[in-house]
Amino acid sequence: MKLDELKKHLEKGKVYRRSDLAKWSKSVDRHLDLLLEEGSLQKLSQGLYYVPEQTVFGQTPPNEEIVIRSFLNDDRFLVTSPNAYNGLGVGTTQLYNQRTVYNHKRHGQFKLGNRHFDFRIKPHFPKKLTQEFLLVDLVNNLDSLAEDREAVLKNVFSKATHMEEEKLRYSVAEYGSTKTKKLLAPFLNQMEL
Repeated sequence: MKLDELKKHLEKGKVYRRSDLAKWSKSVDRHLDLLLEEGSLQKLSQGLYYVPEQTVFGQTPPNEEIVIRSFLNDDRFLVTSPNAYNGLGVGTTQLYNQRTVYNHKRHGQFKLGNRHFDFRIKPHFPKKLTQEFLLVDLVNNLDSLAEDREAVLKNVFSKATHMEEEKLRYSVAEYGSTKTKKLLAPFLNQMEL
């Protein structure tokens, strides 16, 4: 049976697009229905599937980065959350059930499996999170946070004095919104003195 041939290509914990599976099956939709029915595959979203891994706690979904990479069909993305701002020590304390994915391809709210992501197209973002990027990103998103904006902004200025000036300037120039650049410009000019 051709379904068994298709199964030989499937790896636990890996995510597949429908087009990936079509390489190994001439009846991909019929085979997808059969694999979903028997539990060999689980659906993440339209045209995106994964092979669950079995653990002592039951079946587990694939790693978040693998899911996002497969969804975007691209390696260029950065995953963050407003929760990351709490580590800056600028007075943010709220916890958010939100994952933000900066990328070059998709924009909008997407549910992948049982996880929700806010995909945002950005022309520039670092390959990994830095303190300087997080500080700029916090100011970019300050209006959407459930925090005391004035107190947080005051603490942002204080925190910035302990950061490497060149890295902070770069982050503001590359990743800051127009509003963020205006807010931080007087502070950056003061750092020069």
